[in-house]
Amino acid sequence: MKNSHFIQLVFFLTICWDVYPITTDRQINKSVKPNIIFILADDLGYGDLGVTGQTKIETPNLDKLAREGMLFTNHYSGATVCAPSRAALMTGLHTGHTPIRGNKEIQPEGQHPMPDSVLTLPKMMKRAGYATGAFGKWGLGFVGTSGDPINQGFDQFFGYNCQRYAHRYFPEYLWLNSEKVFLPGNDWTNKATFAPDVIQKAALEFIEANSGNPFFMYVPMVIPHAELAADEESPIFKKYRERFGDEREFVAPAGWDYGPGINIPGYQSVKHPRATYATMVEKLDAHVGEIIAKLEVLGIRENTIIVFASDNGPHQEGGNDPDFFDSNGIYRGYKRDLYEGGIKTSLIANWPRKIKAGSVSDHVSAFWDLMPTFAELAGVSIDAELDGISMVPTLLGEGRQVQHEYLYWEFVEQGGKQAIRMGDWKAVRLNVKNNPNPTMEIFNLRDDPSETKNLADQYPDLVSEFNRRFAEAHRPNAVFPLFE
Repeated sequence: MKNSHFIQLVFFLTICWDVYPITTDRQINKSVKPNIIFILADDLGYGDLGVTGQTKIETPNLDKLAREGMLFTNHYSGATVCAPSRAALMTGLHTGHTPIRGNKEIQPEGQHPMPDSVLTLPKMMKRAGYATGAFGKWGLGFVGTSGDPINQGFDQFFGYNCQRYAHRYFPEYLWLNSEKVFLPGNDWTNKATFAPDVIQKAALEFIEANSGNPFFMYVPMVIPHAELAADEESPIFKKYRERFGDEREFVAPAGWDYGPGINIPGYQSVKHPRATYATMVEKLDAHVGEIIAKLEVLGIRENTIIVFASDNGPHQEGGNDPDFFDSNGIYRGYKRDLYEGGIKTSLIANWPRKIKAGSVSDHVSAFWDLMPTFAELAGVSIDAELDGISMVPTLLGEGRQVQHEYLYWEFVEQGGKQAIRMGDWKAVRLNVKNNPNPTMEIFNLRDDPSETKNLADQYPDLVSEFNRRFAEAHRPNAVFPLFE
């Protein structure tokens, strides 16, 4: 039965895209409306790419994408963990406003669903006449709920609906819309079919099937989130195994590893965690290269904008060693922090003949800016409140770029955290949940990008201004309360 489902998937990927009508209007719009591909890495640090200073891991395709496009050096993820970061991307709202503000789990599978009432990026792209597909990890609502990707505007979803299940690279099944697709040889204990490769094939099929009409493709890759997993017989792994030498093995806690009584959201043991992580990042880079190659073969590369980012800073789970790789570069903090290392991401935007090759922008922006940016590129208006500002003037070098008064983040875990960036200044408040007057740290990012010198005592007026902004930016959310 499981193999028959996999055969059905292959057949489906071969024919299902024909159901999208390619109308005369779409054929006309193809010459003016660009295809838009947004690729999201999972827990990739700001410093994990060669173009941002990485020296131990090779990322030739992403480095080339940046060299031939624009690299944003002051771009930020939506949040410091998976679900709220993706919610900010999908809604154009920061975490003081977006409905999903944390990783709230639903058992046995899925996360708290995005409500029907909100306008999301895929809904907007459908209004603009785009075919919409998502391939990878969702995490914003289980199958059949309001947050189901199909109910949020995607014509097609294939991958992990649940972000907990995405801790496993050899899952028993993936989701094709509302249908489970079983992977040959996988049963949560045996490992035969590497899920990211299957998802990648589906993404490439989507591009090919929709090459004649405008499409929006969202590719939230699982890599390099823990667990750490790689083909130890591959030339890439052997290269890093030799390069890094002997390593300390990561031994998973009892019940986490593959075997009887497995804890599906847990992680596997890894003999060579550094070589494995490096292999995963280069694997991600190779998948990006395959997407680019597919566009070139189909002759649609010049009419396609590719945007790449990570959902938050580098993780420390499953044996990963971000300090060894300088995964957060010069920045302080990791995943779950609101310091720069937890929320800063290297955004790359590439559109041949439209975005100037080799350009670098220090424009201060965040995930909630991408929805209005894509709306302007697609030629569609938005009838909803957004926190984002279109970055098209910066991307195309045309017109005046509107600036944010400030960027805001909140994180409901670990006692509650808040952060604001306002110009060159950054404020961070920790342990706010049960504290009516939390201590504030203030940093000047121009002079101190690593956030080492707290200047709050020197700028009482700035402390007052930030407190006002914190109160202004946060709207209460009963499901994800920041304060008790």
